Order: sequence, then structure tokens, then C-alpha cells
Amino acid sequence: MSEKRDDPSNPTDPSASTVDVDELLDRAGFDAEQNVLTRRQAEVLALREHGLKQLTIADLLGTSRANVSNIEGSARENIAKARETVGFAEALTAPVRVEIPAGTDLYEVPNMIYDAADEMDVKVNYTAPDLMKFVSDQAATVVRGRNIKQTLFVSITSDGSVRVRLSET
Repeated sequence: MSEKRDDPSNPTDPSASTVDVDELLDRAGFDAEQNVLTRRQAEVLALREHGLKQLTIADLLGTSRANVSNIEGSARENIAKARETVGFAEALTAPVRVEIPAGTDLYEVPNMIYDAADEMDVKVNYTAPDLMKFVSDQAATVVRGRNIKQTLFVSITSDGSVRVRLSET
């Protein structure tokens, strides 16, 4: 009979012994000198992506499940901050930047973006319905129905890629 990973009476996943975390990190191209993650954070994320449970990882790394949970949470927070930093840097250099004020109807957003892109002679790579869906998906936490509840910043790169960022307020 095969052992179940989630079985609390069997906290160690038998496949964990075959996982080489160094190999996982090497294959992903992890470089601690160039990364926002600590090596331990990268190890935990790599093992989680490999399908291991936190308790199994804790046993493998010689620590507690709570510590693995904290490490994973910090790693995911660092990744979110890194993505926001990249978005900010891209917005600074994007030829088209559009502020979408709170209270704007989602149906108005494509025209606002197309008008700004036309002024800068930049082609947007989305149809109006696709652009509404993209903005809505990227800003899901602040879009209610057709109403945008918080100011958004939309930037369009010279190749027509669109990035959506939320304002701080």
C-alpha cells in the first residue's frame, strides 16, 4: 500500500529522500549573490514547487514546520516586492503612462489607454474587451463589477506590453 503525503501519522514523504535541493536550485539558475531570496528561502520554495509538504521540508532541513511556513511566507513576500520593483522600473521608462482614477467605469479604460498610446504612437497589443479583462484581472482587488475603487497606473512599453499597478492610497 502506498503512503499518503498528507497523512499526519506519516509526516515524512518517502520521495523526499530522493530530492536533491542543490540540483533543483542549479536547474532553476539560482544565484544567491544576484537574488532577493536567501538560499534557505529558495530551498523551501524549490521543495514546495517539487510537491513536498511543509512538514516534510522541515524534517529534511532539520527545522520546525512553523519555521518552514515563516520562511515560505517571507520568500513569497520578497518575490511580490521584487515584482513591484520591476513594475515600478518599467513604468518609469514606459513611453505611455495612464492614471486611471478611482471611480472610473472599467468600460472607459480601453479608450483612455488607446488615446494615450495614440499620442505617443505606440500600438497596444490588446483588443478593448481583452484590455478590460487584463486590467480587471491585474487589479482584481480594487475592481468591483465595472467600478474601479482605487487609482490605477497603467503603463505601456514601446512593444505594446501593458502593466497595471495599484496606487498606494
